[in-house]
Amino acid sequence: MSAVDSKAMAAAVERPAYRDTNVLRWLGAYAASTVGDTIYYLALSWAATRGGSPAQAGVVLAISAVPRALLMLGGGVLADRLGPRRVVIASDAARSGIVLGVAALLLVAAPGLWLLAAVAVVFGVLDALFMPAVGALPPRIAPPGQLARIQGMRGLASRLATVVGAPLGGIAVALGGSVTAFGLAGLLFALSLPLLLAVRIGPLPADDDRPKATALRDLTGGLTYIRRHRVLAPLLVVIALGDLGFVGPLNVGLALLADDRGWGASGMGWILAGFGIGSGAASLLLAVRGRIARAGLVQGLALVVGAGAIAALAVVPHIVAAAGIAVAIGLFAGLSGAVCSALVQTQTDPAYLGRVTSVSTFFSLGVAPLSFPLTGAAVGLWGTVPVFTASAAVCALGAVYGLCSKGLRGAELP
Repeated sequence: MSAVDSKAMAAAVERPAYRDTNVLRWLGAYAASTVGDTIYYLALSWAATRGGSPAQAGVVLAISAVPRALLMLGGGVLADRLGPRRVVIASDAARSGIVLGVAALLLVAAPGLWLLAAVAVVFGVLDALFMPAVGALPPRIAPPGQLARIQGMRGLASRLATVVGAPLGGIAVALGGSVTAFGLAGLLFALSLPLLLAVRIGPLPADDDRPKATALRDLTGGLTYIRRHRVLAPLLVVIALGDLGFVGPLNVGLALLADDRGWGASGMGWILAGFGIGSGAASLLLAVRGRIARAGLVQGLALVVGAGAIAALAVVPHIVAAAGIAVAIGLFAGLSGAVCSALVQTQTDPAYLGRVTSVSTFFSLGVAPLSFPLTGAAVGLWGTVPVFTASAAVCALGAVYGLCSKGLRGAELP
């Protein structure tokens, strides 16, 4: 290899992810798909509430969580066996076709809630395939030193999807009802496909050496790998406890808190805006810096501070202070979550990345949402302050557990 070639390779490796057109194509595809997700759920919610009772609409909206939770680990196995890009492309293609088909059907008929329930179930299955695969893609498109930066960029894209997707979906519903909103979501899923096809995928060392095995053995092998890993085993416990303590209060609990304090919907909006600002700042920090020194220690300390902020949110009397605390929650909990994701990416053997990502996502999007009804029932029995305090204690427990683990506490990003 010539000196010129060596310099070119070094420059490619050192290029920040936000200047890498290959990474930006992946990020564009992810952003389009995520905005499509936001609009799809808004369209589904609108169609369900227009077609049935509130209870029936709630069932339609919740039913997708069942196949997503049941099949998430299998989705990780599939990503490792087939390659994550194939799975992501197939999932987005299927989602685009299904949603555009629903839009066309609603244009000529009113099939009722059974169709919406069936679509929700299919989407739950596709989510179980898509989520582990999209998390396993970054090591194939960027060097290890850029993976933390990519996690920050992915967090910013998620924030953008929330900020842009909800108004777009609302405008689509206002202009043409659920038909227009479903159609827009389907087009966004379709937009991600050419971007994904243009992404250059590099082979990983394990691609050629990986022994063939049954899917069940792949699954049990992945779980055994996690259990024996000195960083991933405690890290996934931290992720699970952090999500269980965080998701309930910041979803169901927040609406109940705003109602209890008399802040109303506008007050809840200010708190959500504060949380979005804080989490966006955390993602931007990681995207720009690209590396956090002593990452294992930082994620634990950040989660401790975030847990304290969750407890404080339930006792402040004024909305201005609550919004400020929400910024702190978003900043510190968002920083902890982004560093956790980056550690998952960099600490995992490439052969197991789909399965490890599926376990992490299983806790975040499969188990944690089950706390919604529990949070609502607990607030009804004991009030917001005890419930938020207990949730903060669960987050803090995860942080302390991680800080007590020598392997995780000393973990570093490349």
